[in-house]
Amino acid sequence: MRRRSLLLAAVPAGLVTLAGCGDDSSGGGKSGASPSASSAPPPKIVDGPLPAVTAGKEFGEKPTVAKGTGDPSKNLAVRTLIAGTGRTLVENDFVRADYLGQIWDTGKVFDNSYDRKRPLVIQLAQGSVIDGWRYALTGKKVGSRVEIAVPPKWGYGTSGNAQAGIKGTDTLVFVIDVLESFNSKSSVHGKPVAQDPALPKVGTNTDGEVPKVTVPKTDPPKKLVSAYVLEGDGPKVTADQTILCQFQGLVWDGGKTFQRTYGSGRLSQFGVQQMEQVVKGLAQGLTGKKVGSRVLIVVPPDLGYGDNPPSGGAVKKGSTLVFTVDILAAM
Repeated sequence: MRRRSLLLAAVPAGLVTLAGCGDDSSGGGKSGASPSASSAPPPKIVDGPLPAVTAGKEFGEKPTVAKGTGDPSKNLAVRTLIAGTGRTLVENDFVRADYLGQIWDTGKVFDNSYDRKRPLVIQLAQGSVIDGWRYALTGKKVGSRVEIAVPPKWGYGTSGNAQAGIKGTDTLVFVIDVLESFNSKSSVHGKPVAQDPALPKVGTNTDGEVPKVTVPKTDPPKKLVSAYVLEGDGPKVTADQTILCQFQGLVWDGGKTFQRTYGSGRLSQFGVQQMEQVVKGLAQGLTGKKVGSRVLIVVPPDLGYGDNPPSGGAVKKGSTLVFTVDILAAM
């Protein structure tokens, strides 16, 4: 199993469960956290001191960072090393980023995503990521490289993070490459693929609005169907990954929506392996599909809820399920 990011070890990403869904056409699943506003005032942001980046100075390269000298600031130190020109990040956005983290006093690297070749996907929201990241990245642009020094108050607090070897007195230094950002109006922008007329027809709009799905008035297929509607050019999703997506779920009989994120003001983030325990066909249908794609997945009852559907909703015993999923990112 691949090693998970230590940055979020104490704050696991939220999962969309699909387990208790009723007739909820607007509130598809949980996103990463949806925390309430913090009662503490935001940190003062200063431009240093910050240790020098001594190698790997280009955007996307694994950096080497010098050990901190002298005492670090008690405030949050933030410096843009490379200014991007993409979308400006706002709080509650999801960000895909590569990063390296080390301890100020020792220069010891405790985590980095470059070696894993799997950027982090995280929401800039209270409770989803350490506050130093949340405050430092808000207002930055996609394509930026940002260096920050995070005192304990805005990192792991006085308890530190034993798993990462971080003490409660350690100031943390990060170099972060902001690769992409996503919000509740994000859609994929893949290449349209010819659709099978025997299957539900799915809209190809890329404006963040819910794609229209027209279910044919015929018997559903008996086996799992997973087909591209818009084919992206990203890496293929693997079973051990967590994906960030827009999705909707309908029942074949009558085409009624039972759950969706499109238009709800949120995204969904879930582990493919965890989804295997809830709706096996959805997990299987996503595995192997490319990031940046819209996928139509038709799930027969034996790979869906079978004879144990959620109570009080559109899904009944023996329902065939229809999903459209925009795979925005994977981690």
